[in-house]
Amino acid sequence: MPLNRVTLYAKDVEAMVRFYETHFEFEVLRLPGDRIVELVSKDGGANLMFHPAAKSQKIGQVIVKLVFDVEDVEAFCSRAAERGLQFGPIHKADGYEFANAKDPCQNSIAVSSRAFRRTT
Repeated sequence: MPLNRVTLYAKDVEAMVRFYETHFEFEVLRLPGDRIVELVSKDGGANLMFHPAAKSQKIGQVIVKLVFDVEDVEAFCSRAAERGLQFGPIHKADGYEFANAKDPCQNSIAVSSRAFRRTT
């Protein structure tokens, strides 16, 4: 059973939509009368759903990190910087690289080449 959707609560849903649409090329799906905005992954990954957060709800998930698979972390981070998204340093791990950032609601995100690593 595949994991197809992740719901994130957001104080500013439209800022989140613009962020993920701009930097990760999601397509917006809005249904009439629905408070939730769904972003559809063009590459077949999980969709993101943004639900308006209650005033009392804390923003910025710290237990979960959204990780996006990219083959070339350095090139992706460079293109993202041109569009205003700054990632932290690129870390080298066991055969892959990754870099971390935050979205507009301070959720942890990363880009990683782990899915493309070569195993021997």
